[in-house]
Amino acid sequence: MVTVIVYDVRELCQAIHISEHCLIEIVEHGIVEPEGDSIAEWVFDTQALALVRKAVRLQRDLELDWTATALAINLLEQIDQLHSDNEYLKQRLKRLELAQIKLI
Repeated sequence: MVTVIVYDVRELCQAIHISEHCLIEIVEHGIVEPEGDSIAEWVFDTQALALVRKAVRLQRDLELDWTATALAINLLEQIDQLHSDNEYLKQRLKRLELAQIKLI
């Protein structure tokens, strides 16, 4: 059984030390998508918490606006996916090479 931790707006803002206005900008730029129709109903899971934390750090450290931060987050996610795909393909290639060696 997997336990999912959910944060409301106040809890997430307190956990990351950001204002509600900052969180709204992050959501408006599509960096995270909360569950819920209105700000009062928004909830975020642990993955969203980590993503918001990463976005705030990028925005602050690189002095980016939120549009550039959203782009950076998207590019970092693509790089992570490419690394995962590359690792998977390397493992498959190794298995194929081992199978060919056994056949020889």
